[in-house]
Amino acid sequence: MAASQVTTELVPKYVGLLSQVAEFLVVAAALYLPGRYIVRPLVGWVFDRRGLEPTLERTLEKLLGVGTFLIALVVGAWAAGFTGFLGGSALIVAALTLAVGFAAQDVLSNFVAGVFIVQDRNFNIDDWIEWDGNAGFIDDIGFRVTRVRTFDNETITVPNTELATNAVTNRMSNDTLRISTTFGIGYADDIDATTRILLDAAADHEDVIAEPAPSVRVARLADTAIDLQARFWIADPDREEFSVTRSEYIRTVTERCREAGIDLSTTSQHSISGDLTVAGTDEV
Repeated sequence: MAASQVTTELVPKYVGLLSQVAEFLVVAAALYLPGRYIVRPLVGWVFDRRGLEPTLERTLEKLLGVGTFLIALVVGAWAAGFTGFLGGSALIVAALTLAVGFAAQDVLSNFVAGVFIVQDRNFNIDDWIEWDGNAGFIDDIGFRVTRVRTFDNETITVPNTELATNAVTNRMSNDTLRISTTFGIGYADDIDATTRILLDAAADHEDVIAEPAPSVRVARLADTAIDLQARFWIADPDREEFSVTRSEYIRTVTERCREAGIDLSTTSQHSISGDLTVAGTDEV
């Protein structure tokens, strides 16, 4: 077969294929771009107006993005005449499912764990959580991982299964949070006077104080001090407010106890008596 004949037969085929590809790209872009830059922001605005929780809102927006991409892909392929691709989609999906089942079990586990995390009302974006010796604020909950911002402004990428299978403390899941601080006073100091100082210092934060009322109790009789535990609750807690309130409270108590002559140290001096000898030496 002459080269000119081969060229004559192949050129129309390639031109037709390129025309299909171009049609696919145009149709897919015509569907995806409006969905990405018009529909998604509009849906996000509706979610904000309805006061949807940020965690659920971001998840629905991600699902909308995936759905928009798939619709653009399928409709573009159909419009371009790639019927073979669409007809074999069931076989492709089955093959991919089998491959994923064997090669991506961890990904699937994290995806399932992410679904359970998203539907948990006590697990939301911006919550302050602690788990397995780590702590921080939830920045984002994805299909595979959750991103947590530490108090040092570092980002930890945590597999969803780790949060779903371990004990997680959510400091902000309730409307109030208790601040507990222990102070050690000497046995010669006045417990009643110290208790009044601790309660009055808590009352200074009445703008954030919540029920029940502040309390003070004897926590322990140590060898060198009496440990008093002061407890009070703050409303609508977050990490910054918790840290600032606790710091100011301790500073106020320390200053007032110093003015009242109350010793907050937990150690005292003891006299030691006895003989000191060195064994195992030879006389010279």
